[in-house]
Amino acid sequence: MSFNEFHYMSLTSVAKLIETRAVSPVEVTEAILRRIEALDGELRSYTTVTADLALQQAKTAEAEIGKGLYRGQMHGIPIAVKDLCFTKGIRTTAGMTIHADFVPDHDATVVTRLAEAGAVLLGKLHMTEGATLEHHPDLPEPVNPWKKDLWTGVSSSGSGVSAAAGLAYATIGSDTGGSIRFPSACNGLTGVKPTWGRVSRYGIFDLAETFDHLGPMARSAADAAAMLQCLAGWDPKDTTSLTSPVPDYAAGLQGVYGARGVRLGLDWDFCLTDADPVTARLLKDAADVLIGLGALPREVAFPSIDGVSQYNMVLAMAEMAVVHEATYPSQAENYGPWNKIGLEAGRNATPLEISKGMIERRKFTGAVTALFRDIDLFIMPVFRVPTPTWAEARAASAEDFNIIGKFTFPFNACGIPTITLPCGYTDDGRPVAFQLAGPHGTEERLLTVAHAYQQATDWHTHRPPGI
Repeated sequence: MSFNEFHYMSLTSVAKLIETRAVSPVEVTEAILRRIEALDGELRSYTTVTADLALQQAKTAEAEIGKGLYRGQMHGIPIAVKDLCFTKGIRTTAGMTIHADFVPDHDATVVTRLAEAGAVLLGKLHMTEGATLEHHPDLPEPVNPWKKDLWTGVSSSGSGVSAAAGLAYATIGSDTGGSIRFPSACNGLTGVKPTWGRVSRYGIFDLAETFDHLGPMARSAADAAAMLQCLAGWDPKDTTSLTSPVPDYAAGLQGVYGARGVRLGLDWDFCLTDADPVTARLLKDAADVLIGLGALPREVAFPSIDGVSQYNMVLAMAEMAVVHEATYPSQAENYGPWNKIGLEAGRNATPLEISKGMIERRKFTGAVTALFRDIDLFIMPVFRVPTPTWAEARAASAEDFNIIGKFTFPFNACGIPTITLPCGYTDDGRPVAFQLAGPHGTEERLLTVAHAYQQATDWHTHRPPGI
């Protein structure tokens, strides 16, 4: 197979070729490394490319598979991780100049698990400063491969760009208020924000510990399922990780039959008030596809998000101030302007505000739990508009983060899982996406229903033009 045949193949398709030895992990890795060299100078998705390590791991995988020691779907697959995941002997910057020379002496659990699954680490991916809303002004911003002026989504900006442009088969993102879902939506990807604690956070640079989630970003639900399989599970190094067994996500995929009998919650008043007409139409089209596949529509009233939205940022910024306590304000000159604003807000949050926020968070979590007594999944947009431009996203976040975070941040507050899927494109090429959310621990159902949707549609197979 030629170089150009590899990069946009699905992870699961390449895995089958590797398993049957139709191609070698070395061939695939060399092809993706050549593509990174050719394209990433413009797209700027990688902070560090670990070419030597990747080739070494690919050769090891090839030798193991040749001996009949195939480990599973991730064996020999080139992937990359967000640059807040610690990597032993490889710098980990978390998008911050203050950590430009930080080299961990251990791996994050997610990096260890990918290595144990036989995955090939291509490198570390660019991200915003400390996983917030803006890149450090002294560091490059990744470029959306769909259109240069479009928002990449944050904070997992490099994770979104690299997977969309064929520079990795899947990536790890983190999500505190939308940072898996934003870049998945903006780059036409499938992203899973698992239940809080489903994936260990040991060995990562946190933004806000009780809001942070790690999860896969890929080009299909099936590919995301393969990656989540090796990431999920209890970790003794992370006392907040869940002890419940990990299902076989890939084995649970049921083709187009996966949506049958699933009670699908609909609340168009909540989801579509002030929505762009194209977003509204494509979201309803997505719901109609799922209903056509056997999902059972149920009209529900989504719980009010007013209280949790009012205090979410207070809580998150207070937790952020704890993360940066050793370096802020003592080294404030090394921080970008947005981070300074957030850290000052966190340090100045009052006990009364924090207490109100904790109460509202508990009340909202209870209301969401009650919602899922009557439905299995809830469908909603990611944004009220198609993928915004950088200027539009910055204007919205400057006015009120809830303008862009209305459909994302609440699910970090209550820790439930979501999956983000592409559902169409505007006439001028802006990706549009939707989310499915489920109760705690329902990643398997989310992946199964998402896979059914993707067997009946082809939005996930569209690729950025002109690359």
